[in-house]
Amino acid sequence: MLVISDEQRRSRLGARHRLATPAANTVEATRAMVALHSSDPVTVFLSMRARVRGFEVADLERELYDDRSLFRFYGMRRTLWVMDREMLPVVHHSSTRAIGERDRRRSIKIIQDGGVAEDGKRWLDDVEPLVLALIRDRGEMLAKDLTAELPALAEKITYRNKAGRVMGTTGMSSRTLNQLALESRVIRTRPAGTWISGQYRWADTEAWLGGPIPEMSTEEASDRLVKAWLETFGPGSETDLKWWTGWPLRQLRAALTRVGAVEVELEDGTGLVLPDDLEPVAPPHPWVALLPSLDPTTMGWKERRWYLGENEPVVFDRNGNAGPTIWAHGRVIGGWTQRETGEIAYEILRDVGSETSERVEKAVGELETWLGDVRVTPRFRSPLDKRLAG
Repeated sequence: MLVISDEQRRSRLGARHRLATPAANTVEATRAMVALHSSDPVTVFLSMRARVRGFEVADLERELYDDRSLFRFYGMRRTLWVMDREMLPVVHHSSTRAIGERDRRRSIKIIQDGGVAEDGKRWLDDVEPLVLALIRDRGEMLAKDLTAELPALAEKITYRNKAGRVMGTTGMSSRTLNQLALESRVIRTRPAGTWISGQYRWADTEAWLGGPIPEMSTEEASDRLVKAWLETFGPGSETDLKWWTGWPLRQLRAALTRVGAVEVELEDGTGLVLPDDLEPVAPPHPWVALLPSLDPTTMGWKERRWYLGENEPVVFDRNGNAGPTIWAHGRVIGGWTQRETGEIAYEILRDVGSETSERVEKAVGELETWLGDVRVTPRFRSPLDKRLAG
């Protein structure tokens, strides 16, 4: 069995994730990563900045809202991603469609348990066509504007834990729009505010795309997504891929067989690569990067010791969400945060030598300058991020 060392994995990461070799534009950077995390609106912009030389916020906004070559779309693990037009049907048919079917059953139960209606299915069947008709008529709408025209969306659901304690409330506008988005019938478009805002307008998916999502079998879509992941993240383990996709094991193993994935020996177990990806990769030039919380590189694998070392408990929260990290030459060496003053506070967690430390210091200064008056706070905060924030 071919052996692929951790050092070789780090060389692949630097080159393929566009951290050592920047991409020419935002579309190229997105394709290089399969898709970019967008659960936190700030993440995708800072992920782009780390991968595209000379990146400005307007570059991504143009691709998302004007050229419409990139899209915010629910996908693997019920996560919101930014992906390109070619990847969207792959994600829809391999992942999103099944998630939407499961979530509809959950939505019906939540509506009934929350006291909104005795028959949750009927409530959705009555309200959803009205929501879709309004969105199609107006082109793009905020949830608050939909609620103003459809009072049923103002209903509130109360969430309780198993002991009956109230854990929070949410409006039916959010629940209904998220359900429609999970079924790929509506799509998030422009934010209500600036690029750091998480409140989006909504559009009819087919109208926004300029046509229906192309048809594709679940098998073809699964094969294409697995192949794309292996090209970007390989070698990785079956555990990594199952976690990243969120698929049932049967679906994953069938796709791995069809693409001809090859087993290789890693320093911490068995990995998988594509059959034409067995040759060693030359180490890229030394590099450092300040990546945001939930960056797709930090979140790309379930088994992370080869790039995190002992740092996982401080740079990830208890739910497995990555905080802002500092990378050097394919491994996490520290973390950073932006304080209320605009200062970037950071900490290097391992001995990396003076040259790397100087590169980090320079990168920190460049990020401070780039952010300017903008203040960013991760939606999911790691222990190190909280400590640095003070």
